[in-house]
Amino acid sequence: MSTPNIHVSSEIGQLKKVIVHRPDEGIARISPKRAEELLFDDIVHLPKMQEEHDIFTDVLKAFLGEENVLETRQLIFEALEADKEKQQEIIEKIIEYEELPSSYAGMLLKLPNETLTDILITGYWEEEDHILFDPIPNFIFTRDIAVTVNDHVIITKAAKEARFRENFLTRYIFWAHPLFEELRTEGRIINLNTIEDFPPSKKGENVSVEGGDVMVINKDFLLVGRSERTTEHGIQSLREELFRKGVIDNIVQINIPKDRSCMHIDTIFTQINVNHLTAFKPIIIDGLGSNVVVYRKDGTTAAYGSVSDFFRKEINPEMEFILSGNGETPYQEREQWTDGCNLVALKPGVALTYDRNPKTEEAFREAGYTIIHATDLLKAFASGEMKPEDVKNTIINIPSNELSRARGGSHCMTCPIERG
Repeated sequence: MSTPNIHVSSEIGQLKKVIVHRPDEGIARISPKRAEELLFDDIVHLPKMQEEHDIFTDVLKAFLGEENVLETRQLIFEALEADKEKQQEIIEKIIEYEELPSSYAGMLLKLPNETLTDILITGYWEEEDHILFDPIPNFIFTRDIAVTVNDHVIITKAAKEARFRENFLTRYIFWAHPLFEELRTEGRIINLNTIEDFPPSKKGENVSVEGGDVMVINKDFLLVGRSERTTEHGIQSLREELFRKGVIDNIVQINIPKDRSCMHIDTIFTQINVNHLTAFKPIIIDGLGSNVVVYRKDGTTAAYGSVSDFFRKEINPEMEFILSGNGETPYQEREQWTDGCNLVALKPGVALTYDRNPKTEEAFREAGYTIIHATDLLKAFASGEMKPEDVKNTIINIPSNELSRARGGSHCMTCPIERG
């Protein structure tokens, strides 16, 4: 496996390599009583959810090439195969965190790596019908586990305990997988989970930064949301480290309401083209419960009353905002909740979204976009009627009956590590 050119300096440059996670068997073990605790909003039908996710990844593979859509399960397995010493260390750390008897370490190390991989992800040892850990259903949202900023990778730190094993597994991938050896040896990994480097504040506020709150707009501007899941101290700690290492020139703190309906900034806006952002009007345009502070590496700051003001004055005066629900109540609230603003761009003007937001589709059409369902697009590719390079100014709808129940869209389900 060749070493990738790990580099992301925009939200819309041609996507070349991405990490995803197919919904796993752990999701099928979530009971209604445990759902809220595990940060999953609903009980889903796993086979249908997997079918929908497979269509999503089939589109990614059509545009990127199958070898460039990296599955977390495969990465963990390959990391286990690569280094026995690191394998033992990660198992010991997980057992300590999960408060299992230390004797389990020897038992797990004797298992085939295929079986061990499944246990580490799902928490379930199928052959023994033995539940070792809770499931980690939010692992499908790989945006949250790590963020590539120019030529560095930030391993994020989750706010909620239900996601901590995701952090362990993410650290293991970047620590042990051969793909990321160059990144490690060159010191281009920033691990927010290292308590010595990123301790709590003097007032006891923890470092917490989740990837859905981090966006690379261009090589000079990084956006970080202060939200339900990302703390002020987390942003300050990350800002100091990025400026110290010279990774970025400007860090933009976007303060949004601490509300489940807008848990990350990518639930209320994402960029899909040079001049186009999808947006939830009450917060992004009207600035309700929101404001923006720009921190520059020279020590100066600037403030804006809304995200739209910031973009038009600092990034692009011609930026236009395509509104969820076409900016109408109650549709904008309904369709923001079902991720009408949460799109991932495959290249400028081509992006993926859920097939359940009709009013937002109207807004896309009014802005000049073609709407096509993923299944129809894949059929056109298979027949030779269309090629990925021919697709322009297009919104690709993916099936979402089950995926949307998890409260995260296509932007959430992708961790880009290389863009053109």
